[in-house]
Amino acid sequence: MQEQYNGCWPTMITPFTEDNKIDFQGVKNLTNWYIDRGCDGIFAVCQSSEMFYLTPQEKLDIAKAVVEAAEGRVKVIASGHTADDHQAQIQELGAMAETGVDAVVLVSNRMAKEEEGEDVFRRNAEDIFDQLPSVTFGLYECPYPYLRLLSDDFLHWAAHEDKLVFLKDVSCSLEIEKRRVDLVKGTKLALFNANTATVLDSWIAGYDGYNGVMANFHIDIYKWLYEHFREDEALARRVSDFLTIAAIVEARAYPINAKYHYAQTDVPMSLVTRSKPVSLLNENSRHEIASLIRMERAMRTELGLKQ
Repeated sequence: MQEQYNGCWPTMITPFTEDNKIDFQGVKNLTNWYIDRGCDGIFAVCQSSEMFYLTPQEKLDIAKAVVEAAEGRVKVIASGHTADDHQAQIQELGAMAETGVDAVVLVSNRMAKEEEGEDVFRRNAEDIFDQLPSVTFGLYECPYPYLRLLSDDFLHWAAHEDKLVFLKDVSCSLEIEKRRVDLVKGTKLALFNANTATVLDSWIAGYDGYNGVMANFHIDIYKWLYEHFREDEALARRVSDFLTIAAIVEARAYPINAKYHYAQTDVPMSLVTRSKPVSLLNENSRHEIASLIRMERAMRTELGLKQ
């Protein structure tokens, strides 16, 4: 298994049974699909997993199931500290660390309320690091329930104090991404971009990987781009343009449409989710996924990828 944090990582969705329980066979199947399609790691228990709609035990059970299914072939990281109370979050983080994941991912908007300033955020972060000194941490700028981007000062401090190994960046700003490359230079903190529109340019600037929603549709195409973007700039840009336009589907009934995509291709699963009604996936949305599947197949043929 790789030692470094880099490459293309999916934000894992949670398969549910028709009666709204965790589909653990689906979790295993999906883990194997990610790995078979070339993922370099898996972010289990995140917003795509509907972590705010899972019980504390369900979050731990999913993380354990992914670790077991991965069998050491790729790294597995997980978040899931969704409590409002700071000490309850520390208990959640400690329990998640015991599941066997490679890193436990902090959620930036859980570490201070929206109206609270940088001083509260920094104080809570330092307390977490102090109370859980043996835990390997990542950090995710989760946009729900509100978006809190990291300050330059905190990122520089955390990177140079070896507090973090992974950052999922949701800034969607190439200017910020380029600045962050300089802020963490020479440290072990790996920068992952969640935004497709800037992902190629962020890699060129020095980012370490991609960790986003659209890996649930065509992670193999992202992996091709990651491995080949320096070899043929014109083709890389064209593939990047395809991925950017395809990513618009993220705003269309996700994660239900991702489950529909899986059901139409490689991983049978129900459309049941806890965060949105299945009725959002209307006839037009299904046609959009059918079109996306055809375009993916054409792109795979052009790039020499397996169907």
